[in-house]
Amino acid sequence: MTITSAIVLFAVIWFLTFLIVIPFRLETQGDRGEIVEGTHASSPEVHNLKRKAWITTAISAVLWIVISATILSGAITVRDIDRWMFDRMDPPGARQQP
Repeated sequence: MTITSAIVLFAVIWFLTFLIVIPFRLETQGDRGEIVEGTHASSPEVHNLKRKAWITTAISAVLWIVISATILSGAITVRDIDRWMFDRMDPPGARQQP
């Protein structure tokens, strides 16, 4: 895995985790009883995005370490995934006949 691949993997994990973490402990205008005219009652009032970003970074770092270690160790390869799901790739070292 190259440096670029590692950064891209971390970014994908981070954004997916962030989208999962955002709705936790979200306070809406309806919850607070302070609905601004012209907005929905379900509009967010308090996000705490800075705190959620730090939580996301911690969770993502742990997930990234586990996934990167799995990729680098070779415990699961692309051929394994293909064999489990599609079975389209030839076995390693097999030559195709013309």
